[in-house]
Amino acid sequence: MVRGYRLYLSFAATALLFQPIVAGAQARRVWTRSWQAVPMEMPAPVARPGQSGPPPQPAPPPSADATYRMTARLSAGGTILRLRLSNEMWTAPLPVGAVHVALAGPDGEIVAGTDRAVTFGGDASPVIPAGAPLISDPVALKVAPLARIVVSIHVPGDTPHLSVHQLGVATTRIVPGNQASAPVLAAGGATSTMRYLLTAIDVAGGPATGTIVTIGDSITDGAASSKDADRRWPDILAERLNKAGKNGFAVANAGISGNRLLKTGAGPAALARFDRDILSVPGVRYVVILEGINDIGSAKGAGSAPPTVADITGAYRQMIDRAHDRGIKVIGATVLPYKGAGYYAADGDAVRVAVNTWIRAPGHFDGVIDFDRAVADKADPLRMAKAYDSGDALHPGDAGYRAMGEAIDLNLFR
Repeated sequence: MVRGYRLYLSFAATALLFQPIVAGAQARRVWTRSWQAVPMEMPAPVARPGQSGPPPQPAPPPSADATYRMTARLSAGGTILRLRLSNEMWTAPLPVGAVHVALAGPDGEIVAGTDRAVTFGGDASPVIPAGAPLISDPVALKVAPLARIVVSIHVPGDTPHLSVHQLGVATTRIVPGNQASAPVLAAGGATSTMRYLLTAIDVAGGPATGTIVTIGDSITDGAASSKDADRRWPDILAERLNKAGKNGFAVANAGISGNRLLKTGAGPAALARFDRDILSVPGVRYVVILEGINDIGSAKGAGSAPPTVADITGAYRQMIDRAHDRGIKVIGATVLPYKGAGYYAADGDAVRVAVNTWIRAPGHFDGVIDFDRAVADKADPLRMAKAYDSGDALHPGDAGYRAMGEAIDLNLFR
């Protein structure tokens, strides 16, 4: 009996010693969000007045049994990755037939030998619960910073209510049947510039230990930038961080074209989605806020007074406080000039100018990026410089987004 008791103590002591070793190994896996596209509802084929960005793109006709193949450029590298799929916009479970991920070649082709089947809790054909996301199991695939990857998702059933990201500014191939593992897709099908189901890619096993999340509207989402070229200002930020050797950060884009701070526009208001799209992001250490122009501009279309300076800055204060509660630093970005835009009004612009003065003042944000001055016309600072304007006096073109990305002081991120 004594001998058995001693043997039990020996096993118990070994288990106690081993437990922290296992826990420590798991704790060393630090996930950061290397790519993000906020989930939204499938758009109706009509424009929504008073919102920035191009009209929502009509979805291809709903098709049963289809594969969606997308390419995404990561901001940070690693040795393993995981995918976040979304069924958050629908009230019924969504069966998924198969998911594959691979490295992308220069023309978006799958690099031979890199294709991986993705599982979810060991299941290669999962069901995404109603109104919920689904995180994949870790996938062993070495990816470099700024690497492009291909994600293929087969949905066997009807697809009238898929979660999408409307302004993808990237080509999605939609083909019939399960072609998720095909090195080359069969001819035919349809194309779209929306993202389907895929809302985030996290990486671990690399140098990145923190995530910078950018929240905003169409200007952060990349409206009017070149398709399939990754020329949004957060893309430029990721490139500059990598070139400067500051590879401890990933950059996740939480922009939604047409989004507002205070009210539902395209997607929930920034205040309403802040927890999901910012605070719950793996590794988030900084958030950059560029929001407010749609709150100001949409008032003209509605025939109402613009929000007050206190309305806009009060929303900023709420996000600052909520982020600081989690130890996250908040960088404020000044709102871009928009004189000449379709929803421009002098009283609204007066609010924008005053809001920017508040953003620049010390004691509010942990740091400031002055996008307003970076793209303003020197002869008429209420208007965007012609070299940076996409043509609508509201959205920058590629040169404007680059000017924004290059105006960011990288020393804000330490």
